[in-house]
This record gives sequence, C-alpha cells and structure tokens, in this order.
Amino acid sequence: MIEGEDNYEEEEETPMLGLSSLKLTVEQELINGVSATNDHNNTIRTGTLWSTVAHIITAVIGSGVLSLAWSMSQLGWIAGPIALLFFALVTYVSASLLSDCYRSPDPINGTRNQTYTEAVRVILGEKQALLCGWLQFLNFFGTGVAYVVTTSTCMIAIQKSNCYHKEGQEATCEYSGNLYMFLFGVIQIVMSQIPDFHSMVWVSIVAAIMSFCYSSIGLGLGVAKVIENGRIDGSINGVPAGNVPLKLLLAFQALGDIAFAYPYSIIFLEIQDTIKSPPQENKTMKKASVIAIIVTTFFYFGCGCFGYAAFGNSTPGNLLTGFGFYEPYWLIDFANACIILHLIGGYQLYSQPVFAYVERWITEKFPESVFLTKIHHLKLPFLPDLQLNLFRLSFRTAYVVSTTGISMVFPYFNEILGLLGALNLWPLAIYFPVEMYKKQRKVEAWSTKWIVLQIFSIVLMVVSAVALIGSIGGVIEAKTS
Repeated sequence: MIEGEDNYEEEEETPMLGLSSLKLTVEQELINGVSATNDHNNTIRTGTLWSTVAHIITAVIGSGVLSLAWSMSQLGWIAGPIALLFFALVTYVSASLLSDCYRSPDPINGTRNQTYTEAVRVILGEKQALLCGWLQFLNFFGTGVAYVVTTSTCMIAIQKSNCYHKEGQEATCEYSGNLYMFLFGVIQIVMSQIPDFHSMVWVSIVAAIMSFCYSSIGLGLGVAKVIENGRIDGSINGVPAGNVPLKLLLAFQALGDIAFAYPYSIIFLEIQDTIKSPPQENKTMKKASVIAIIVTTFFYFGCGCFGYAAFGNSTPGNLLTGFGFYEPYWLIDFANACIILHLIGGYQLYSQPVFAYVERWITEKFPESVFLTKIHHLKLPFLPDLQLNLFRLSFRTAYVVSTTGISMVFPYFNEILGLLGALNLWPLAIYFPVEMYKKQRKVEAWSTKWIVLQIFSIVLMVVSAVALIGSIGGVIEAKTS
C-alpha cells in the first residue's frame, strides 16, 4: 500500500486522545452513523459534508458580518457590492487551491498535512513554514481578541437596549465592558478544556445556527427600516469625508473589514483534517466551501446592502450594537444573545489549533513529564467523567487570560477587524496557497497558468497593503482620540 493512503476495506478504530471508547461510539452514532478512518496519528475522522459546512460557517460568519453595512457606507453603492463579490471570489479560489494541499505530494493519495503550517513545511520548506506559523498564530490570537471585544460590545448593547426602551432614546445609557470581557474569559477557560478540534462538531453546529439567527435578524431589520423610510439611502461615493486622505483611509479600513469577514484560510486545513474518506477529502472540502461561500455571500449582501440602504451616511460601525435599531428591543436583545453564543464557539474554533500545536510540541520535547501527560478523572453527578490534564488547564487558561487582557486595552471593533483582515488576506489566503499549488502541481514559470496566478497574487498583495495602512491608521486614531 502507498504510504499515507487510507485502507478503506479494513478500518481500524483507535480511541482519540482524552476520550473514552464509549464517547467515541456515541459521537459516531450521532454524526449520521458514519464510520471513521484511522490514518494518521491515531486520529478518528468522522466529518461529513454538512459538519464541514457547519465548521466553515462558524469560522466565516462571525462578528465581521456586523461591520459590513459600515464598510458599504465607506465604499458606496458601486465599490461596496463589487468588493463583496470580489472577496467572495477570492475566498473560493483560495479554498480550491488549499484543498489540494491537504495531501502531498499527491492531492489524492499523498500523506496528510494536518495543519496549515505543516503543509507549508512539507511543500515549501522550513523557512516558509516558520513565517506562516507566526502569521497564522498571530491571526488566531487576534481573532480571539476580536471575539472578546465583540462579546463585550453585545452585552453592553443588551443593557443599552433595555435602558433606551425604559428611559427613551435620548437617555444617557453608558456601561463599561470590562466585566463582560472578564466573564467571557471565565467561560472560555471552561470551554478550552474541550480536548481537541475533533470534539467540537456540536459546538460548531450550535454556533452556525446562531450565525443564521443574528444574520437573519440584521437582514430583516434592515429591510423593515428601508420599507419604513420609503427610500434607499446612501450614495455612489459613500460617506463624505473632510478631506481625500481621510476618505481613502476609511475606504482602506472598510476593505480590511470585508477581508476579515470572508477568508478562513488560517483554519482551512484544520477543518479539512476532520473529514472522513472516502470520498476524497479535497472533493468534500471544495463542495463544502462552495455551499458555505454562497450562504455567507447571501447574508453579507443582505446585511451590508440593506444596512446601508436603511441608514445611509449614519450607518453604525456595528449593525446590531450601534443602535441604528432601537425597537423591537427584545429582538435586538435576542440577536445579540445569538452573537454571544456564536462567539463562544467561534473563539474555540480559532483557539484549538493553537492549543494542539503547543501541547504537541512541548509533549514531544518532554515525553516523560507527568505534568504534561497525566490525565486526572473527575466524577461529576449526572455528567460523564471530566478528564483534566494540569498542563492543558494551565496553558489554555493563560492563553485565554492573555486575549482577554489585550481586549481590555484595545476594545476597538471595526479597527481590530480591519487590521486582522489585512494581516490575513494576502500572506495566508493568497501567497502560501498560490505558491504551494504551483510547487505541488509543477506549474512551469511563464506559462499561462503561472502568469494568471502571479497577477492574482500581486493584485491581492496591493489590496492587503492598503487595507493594512487604513486599519493601522484607524487603530491609532481610536487609541489617541
């Protein structure tokens, strides 16, 4: 048998690290009764097309959707929709290129690359992998910070909504978000004890459902507001600014926000590594990506376009927490509660790869350490046994505390999203996928395909650079104002 090729006739089932065989049996029965393939590092893979779609939607439809109406207001009625379609296309191309890099050297029968950094190391070399690893983990950490900030913003919005309902829209309803950031951190310390990415199927499903809920509410409120106004607000040029440099800065930041809302390359191969085979993982991943991108683009256009049409130049930075909408207050509260539930799962989606990498690396360095390897079993009433590892508990707690602390220092929603989108866009969503594809498929220099891929990469590098400039400017302005 070729090394790395799955044995489809005789499948072995090896218990996943930290999970009992009983839990594995129950989990496999829940996920459509599918069987799993044991192929690499004793990992059981049970992912299907629809569980993969759930993971992708959890990763993509996040807090970024709430900033799209503001982004539209900065770009205007022509550039705004074009930017949304452009980034949808870019995300699809990036996903198609990356899905074939999961196995190498052959995308069908090659050895699995379980993580993005591992794929870069195998295909492009150690130096490229080091750069990729730093950028990937920077984005994981930054996304965690963004989710803490957004959760706090949503909690404050619920309080304000109730205050405005009781006291009137002119009332002074100001609240601090530090307490909510702290509470979110406490919840994530508990959630972080989920053993690994493969144990998160139901977390992602719940988070994806919450995404649909609050996106639908944002879309519905935008449509209702447009009907109430009896007109479509906004203009071709977007919100006017005092001078051209400021207008360009805000437009660049808006591009960064849209860039944050779409790509999910930093988590792409980790999601693909959950998929069972046959059929081949790259085929399932491509289908799931198409479905997820179509769904997200529908909601993005709805929230972005109807939000801008409803409020025009007064479009808030966050569609559901900026109080363009005041009533019905209970629906605003429910939408923000859905966002919070989604972010609880989304935070874990972007944190589990960090946990897995660090824990795997340090365990390989010190394989005899009891602190690193010993599992403690806690019996809880009416619940399955809780399995705790002291290193896992301490490291993951420290990680959550660090993201929470940074969030308290930089609680800026739009600016952080734009900065993360710009940092993620070109290097992780474009450059590495393009270079890996060219290397793995042996694309000849100066061939038609090579030229098209190079132009694609250069254009996105320019877009990413201007988005980064705008977002850094926005963070500096927010911090100093």
